[in-house]
Amino acid sequence: MGGIRVVARIRPQQDSELERDCIVSATGPDGDASSQPTVVRIPSFKNENEVFSFQFSSVYDQASTQQTIFDNEITPTIKHLFNGFDVTIFAYGVTGTGKTHTMRGGKSLADRGIIPRLLSSTYRRCRKIEKDSAGKTSVGITLSYYEIYNDKVFDLLEPPEKRTMSGLHLRDNGGKTVVVGLTERPCESLKQFEKMYDEANINRSTSATNLNAHSSRSHAILCFKITMTTGDEIRVSTASAIDLAGSEDNRRTDNGKERLVESASINKSLFVLAKCVEAITQNQARIPYRESKMTRILSLGQNNGLTVMILNLAPGRSYHLDTISSLNFANRTKKIEIREIENEPITKGCSRAVPTLMGSSMQRQPLRPLANTVHNTAMGTKASLKLEVKSAKTFSVYSDRPRNPSMSTQVPKDTVRRSSPLKRPSEAGSSTFNRPAKRRSPDRGHRPSGAMSKEAIEDMIEKKVTDILAARAMDHPSTAPVPEISEDVQKRLELLEKKIDGHDDEREQGLTFLLMAKQHAVRGEDRSALRMFLLARDYFPDNVKLRMKIERLQSKLKEQQPIKPDSADAETDDTSREQPGRHNEVTDSQCRKTGGRHDGRSANDDEYQDEIAGDGEEGYDSTDSFRHRPKKAKGSKKAAARSIGTVESAGSADSPRTKQLLSIINSRDVGQIRLLQGVGAKRAEAMVEALCGGEEGDGSCQVVVSSLAQLGHLRGVGVKTVEKMRSGLVV
Repeated sequence: MGGIRVVARIRPQQDSELERDCIVSATGPDGDASSQPTVVRIPSFKNENEVFSFQFSSVYDQASTQQTIFDNEITPTIKHLFNGFDVTIFAYGVTGTGKTHTMRGGKSLADRGIIPRLLSSTYRRCRKIEKDSAGKTSVGITLSYYEIYNDKVFDLLEPPEKRTMSGLHLRDNGGKTVVVGLTERPCESLKQFEKMYDEANINRSTSATNLNAHSSRSHAILCFKITMTTGDEIRVSTASAIDLAGSEDNRRTDNGKERLVESASINKSLFVLAKCVEAITQNQARIPYRESKMTRILSLGQNNGLTVMILNLAPGRSYHLDTISSLNFANRTKKIEIREIENEPITKGCSRAVPTLMGSSMQRQPLRPLANTVHNTAMGTKASLKLEVKSAKTFSVYSDRPRNPSMSTQVPKDTVRRSSPLKRPSEAGSSTFNRPAKRRSPDRGHRPSGAMSKEAIEDMIEKKVTDILAARAMDHPSTAPVPEISEDVQKRLELLEKKIDGHDDEREQGLTFLLMAKQHAVRGEDRSALRMFLLARDYFPDNVKLRMKIERLQSKLKEQQPIKPDSADAETDDTSREQPGRHNEVTDSQCRKTGGRHDGRSANDDEYQDEIAGDGEEGYDSTDSFRHRPKKAKGSKKAAARSIGTVESAGSADSPRTKQLLSIINSRDVGQIRLLQGVGAKRAEAMVEALCGGEEGDGSCQVVVSSLAQLGHLRGVGVKTVEKMRSGLVV
């Protein structure tokens, strides 16, 4: 087992970058700059006094050259490549950090990248091996080059006109991912490779962004297969050089519509690669290789060979967060362990031997019809019985072949057997061919030629069932006994069953009465609260707290009864309820017709203000009907109390503005009422209908509004509407 070798390279500064913005540095393991750098240091993004350190196999600063990196990191892998190991080299980093320059390089000899140098060293070693073996060993190289653009695979060795919209497909073959339909061209010399490589790079997708004038828009994979043939032995190994596209921040690259689609595909594949690395390092059961074609081809941790990762970094401050993200990814990648397994050599002309009892030298015998089986025996018996009745055929089929005279002999009737047209005819009547005896395995007993009896079949079935049950009993041992359930848990389960079956309705009804009682108590309606508590007592007879609340409310109501103020008004209120024909007050029957809110008290009652103040909350009236009052959409209890207090004070003063408003309302003129502030046509018509005695409109039960409080009870009129109408009048 070996890990992935991670090598970091810091690219030189560009002309547009300043020296003071360089924040990435390469040092030795103990901070010694003279030794070989293996540590990358970078300050924290939030606190520059805090410095992060990342240790890798090797680190190359801005002054490092292409030749130095190749000699130190790639050259040792060539020896393993010719020994039968697969080699994978890939470059990772943010866009604009020099990945393509590291892998491909420039046109000059000094700027050549890893791929041209790798092929050059490979061809030199091939010639050396052929020369040392005196021609006994031949080495051949085949080349394939493709890209992953928008998560689609395209062959770069073929012209773009031959591409399909869906691209090439991927398949699994022996644990390796294979591109179906990929072109593999033999490459015999370095010049031929350079020509093919330059033509293929023209077909690769590149474009310019704000961060890179020649940004790669796809992942490029170059594979060359080395085939070494020595006599009958063939050894195959593969080297893959992958130039990954860099992750992009679209806020900085300023990509257009097409570039945004490419950037989304690139970032998605790199994100899936990060997920795969994290899943491998955490030893998860599932690794999401198949979520992206790039990760499926790369297969980190799955390929058996040597893997080298070149991490490209930018030294500038503008790449601060991207550099830290790349360093964290590389730090997780170096923890991945891979199996360095040598590819097995293949021997020419090796065929699979047929195991026989007499050895491998014995020839394989021809097939014979299965005449000894139970099925064929029974079928043959039936066919022979039928043929005894039928006559023999009196015709023959024409054939160009010469007829064998020995085959024309008459076959006895008792040996004639009808066989299936799909089976080869029996050669029992032929005297020219001697069939060898059938071999029988020594461990296999004599197979009976006849049908099995019913008792034998039943015994066989019983034995098989017994064996299966015994095997299951061994595989699945008996489970431990279930512990007993405690009494508390049993009671809770019973309560839950009652709730599910719907037997807990009585308790819910009692809780409803308790909730209504609490609402009345909060609004100060003690009498209504007492009634609700008394109704709830039937459902909770043993509740001590409920009994204490009832006694407390009863004593409170007894104390308030002898000193109840305005008893005369209360008698007048009772009289008004008994005489619904009076036109100077809004009675219960009129409120039911007009849709107004009335609680059975007169307009001059002292408790009217408190009752209106409680209308802002959801609850119930204090009358015997317990009619639900809907919650108002706006306003609060205090605001309503202040508003109604203002209206009452204004009404009690009997000011000219109040008189004018009441006269306009009592005139029942829709034209005048709709001109009031805050009143429209529909509200004016509703007010006139309420004043005229409901929807009948016959005028038999007309209402005379004598105060602003009565006006506020009309349908469609509230406290705020009364204030608006009154304040809008000009006296």
